[in-house]
Amino acid sequence: MPLQQLVEYFNDRLEQEHSHGFRPFTLENGAVFGLFGPIRLGSVLTPIRETLCTSHITGHSAQLNIAANPVQALQSSELDNLLNESTSLNPGSGQDSIINFDRLSRTVHMLNYLPQSHLDEVLFLDVDPRHILGIKADHGAYFEEIIIKCGLQTNNIAISLTLNAAYNRFFPSLLKGLQNYQRRGYRLALKIDGYGLDKPTFDLVTKIAPDFVGLTAQGLDQIKDNQLLSNIQHLNTLIASIDAQSILLNIEDKRSAALARKAGFTLVQGDYFEQPMTSANRHQPAYQTGKHSAAEPTYYL
Repeated sequence: MPLQQLVEYFNDRLEQEHSHGFRPFTLENGAVFGLFGPIRLGSVLTPIRETLCTSHITGHSAQLNIAANPVQALQSSELDNLLNESTSLNPGSGQDSIINFDRLSRTVHMLNYLPQSHLDEVLFLDVDPRHILGIKADHGAYFEEIIIKCGLQTNNIAISLTLNAAYNRFFPSLLKGLQNYQRRGYRLALKIDGYGLDKPTFDLVTKIAPDFVGLTAQGLDQIKDNQLLSNIQHLNTLIASIDAQSILLNIEDKRSAALARKAGFTLVQGDYFEQPMTSANRHQPAYQTGKHSAAEPTYYL
């Protein structure tokens, strides 16, 4: 189905669900955006690459590109709906707002991913823990319909959750929600930082048994711990033991790329791999210049 037709389909669907004439999706110059109150949501898709063969892309990580919603002429009835705090798509309406924001942003990412999707690749989508806690049952059912409509399958999608100590007491509910995703065929990805390289985190990884575990490279050089490399290697050994893949995320320099190889990460992601191989622009993200390298493509949608 053409992208414009899919955009109209999802606009029709939301208009019917919420009954206030709100059609959030737009297609501009081949990119899909979603309108949510005063903001406009776009996608930045960054390749996930094999560590030992970085030309081989196994998937993409989706991040939000947020801008102000362009001023538009509104009918009086539309303005009333926009200002009505009880409207479920209004950012001020609490739990329903979080759920709808998550669904809206993931649909934007999905539609932007379609033109370059391959059946053997995976799209990594961040999910707010509050979304998982706010859905009481059948996690992933709503989004599964979107995935199928786009011609993909749930195993093309990795639900990505960042481990956060603030949610420790809600772990049983989070685990139940993640298992619901697993039963529907979604893959799971956990993200941690260098300060989470401890036994409690390792225990959570074992209990959740995700398909991917990502560690961010950002801030690792700030950690004063002689056991850091050993802890990272231990994490990778644990990940391999549960038949999962490890990813070093947000790699921006040669040092972090070398760490990925030395510590045994299976996959890598970051601006370092998306640049033309010259020292002058090694640290300038390609998606900010609007120029794409033929050998090392990046996607700014």
